[in-house]
Amino acid sequence: MILRALLEKLGHRVFEVGDGAVAVARFAELQPDIVLLDAMMPGLDGLEAARKIRALAGDRLVPLVFLTALSDPRELARCLEAGGDDFLIKPFNRVILEAKLNALNRVRLLHQALSERAEQERRKNEQMLAEQRMARLVFDNVAHAGCLSSPHIRYHASPMSVFNGDVVFAANRPGGGSLVFLGDFTGHGLPAAIGAMPVAEIFYGMVSHGFRAPDILREINSKLRRILPVGMFCCGAMIETDSRQGLLRAWNGGLPDAWLLRASGERIAIPSRNLPLGVREPEQFAASMVVFQATPGDQVVLMTDGFSEIRDPHGNMLGESGVRGVLAGLESPGQAFDALLARIKAFAGRPESVDDLTLCALEITGTTPPQTPVKISAEEAPAGPADWQCIYEVREKTLAEFNPLPLLLHICMEVPGLRCRSGEVYTLLSELYNNALEHGVLALSSEWKDSPRGFAFYYQERQRRLAETDGHFVRFSLSHESRPPGGRLRITCEDSGDGFDFANHSARVTERSTGQASSYAGRGLELLRRMATGLKVHGRGNQVEVIYDWEPPRRTEGRQTDE
Repeated sequence: MILRALLEKLGHRVFEVGDGAVAVARFAELQPDIVLLDAMMPGLDGLEAARKIRALAGDRLVPLVFLTALSDPRELARCLEAGGDDFLIKPFNRVILEAKLNALNRVRLLHQALSERAEQERRKNEQMLAEQRMARLVFDNVAHAGCLSSPHIRYHASPMSVFNGDVVFAANRPGGGSLVFLGDFTGHGLPAAIGAMPVAEIFYGMVSHGFRAPDILREINSKLRRILPVGMFCCGAMIETDSRQGLLRAWNGGLPDAWLLRASGERIAIPSRNLPLGVREPEQFAASMVVFQATPGDQVVLMTDGFSEIRDPHGNMLGESGVRGVLAGLESPGQAFDALLARIKAFAGRPESVDDLTLCALEITGTTPPQTPVKISAEEAPAGPADWQCIYEVREKTLAEFNPLPLLLHICMEVPGLRCRSGEVYTLLSELYNNALEHGVLALSSEWKDSPRGFAFYYQERQRRLAETDGHFVRFSLSHESRPPGGRLRITCEDSGDGFDFANHSARVTERSTGQASSYAGRGLELLRRMATGLKVHGRGNQVEVIYDWEPPRRTEGRQTDE
């Protein structure tokens, strides 16, 4: 009665019960702010009641004060061990009672404020993660829009967070072959991934329009140089394959060594010889690529520095030597991807690391990866010119500095419905242009590529002779006429070279195709013959005319199929 009177005089609402069991039940019902509990009560004593009340309170802080006439320190300690926060010795002192209740209430309010703040932070964190997951879905739809799911490409990525500072892009080129880019942005998580969006847009957009790897690298470097803050850049490697010509071109700027693993057992390192993307000004950026011969069964392995920098439980780093050791023990190139991942798991006990870790393996195939045709019927095609003619000429130094194929392809793709044949049209344009430039203007012999030494000499001479193109040109004459349901595209390519003996060359290509010889040289001409409706050689062999008749894909019972 005395305690109740004191508490009510102090301004508190008081609920009084007579034993421990009722106290536990009333606590669950009333959810009071502070509990004053006698240590000795009938039935359920105060110590056991305190334990039950503390369990019912959960994460909510409810100060629990024991009321006791006990003075033994051991008994008082038992009260605190049972869950009590303080105790009041009978008889009660009003001043002490008020001071203790005020102090406990301040602690309760502080805990409540901290709990509310923690709950707000938790909700904000959940919202942020949900937004990041949504953004990741959008990012993946952009970043993985190419051919990463192709059977000749395998990759593993282990981000440190929802977003990854590492990126892997892959796409099939319109004229055949693949293009793979592996990048590692400075830092981790969302800040590092922000730069990946414009890189993905540039990569996939330019590949689809027929741009080659050096052009794409220059554009990526220029874009990142403009948008990234000082100190942020992208280490990257670009691999371009052409299974038809048996070529592999590589560029490495700041990543660990890439590796060309030949079926013969040879291991060729592709070290970084360039600064990362986004560091140099566009006019200082070097996009020249190293050219290798490649045969079916060869593998190219790319990795970010998170791979070699992974540490074991003792802090030892795997390092470049560890990677070399794995590759040296391979029985075949196709084992590289699984062997490297197995080494990571055995070394560190997990495929993750203190850094973003990405590994990519690209197999060189004997066939060109299939292009996915754009399914556009004649009635769905966008408006554009159907009957037209144009002449486009590339002269002198521009032959060494500019690739006209994306522009020519863009002109052709303006024809309603022809976009569904973009891969074939690009192949025709590229074969004509490469033959005109390399064999016409530069007078390079394709037979040089029959041996490894000749292969290297071919590309050394190509680079040297590109500096001597004064007075030379390559001229395209393009025309298109409608022939419902499709049309006819006529392409004439003329060069200023001395000419080319197509008849003698065709005989040698025929020998190779029948097994009498083996070479990648000369396949372009035969490809033109197979793809085109007609092929004519004019003059002294430096003017080639191709006629390409096309029809749009047909719809059959609601399903689109290629004719």
